[in-house]
Amino acid sequence: MSLLSDLTEAPAQRSAASRFTSACGLLYMAAGLSILVWPGQAQVMFAERVFVGDEATLVRVIGMLLAVVGWFYFFGGRTGGRQFVAATVLDRLVLVPLVLVPTVLAGVFPRMMLVFAVLDPALALVAWHLLARRRT
Repeated sequence: MSLLSDLTEAPAQRSAASRFTSACGLLYMAAGLSILVWPGQAQVMFAERVFVGDEATLVRVIGMLLAVVGWFYFFGGRTGGRQFVAATVLDRLVLVPLVLVPTVLAGVFPRMMLVFAVLDPALALVAWHLLARRRT
């Protein structure tokens, strides 16, 4: 099989939780690519302070990382594996707030980071609900 056919392969039946995880992946990829291309949107959309020094480059790195996470969520969701969805729920409920809330409190792009610190766990709760719903 070629690499492209491996990438496009998906099980015939995927759960709502898997489809939701893939959709989150598309959202993360779009947000990440947008931040990568235009780091100044932190000031426009989130009213963050003007960049000093190399902060624009660091914001681009955040955008790239978000796009890569989105890539993995998209394709992980396409596998249909329940364990992948469960893993994304755990990291978004535990790791994301654990890292982003102190970042917000430290004043590092507080509005932008707060949006992700709230949105990501909220999306994780939806995925968890969809995952649990299938069990019943």
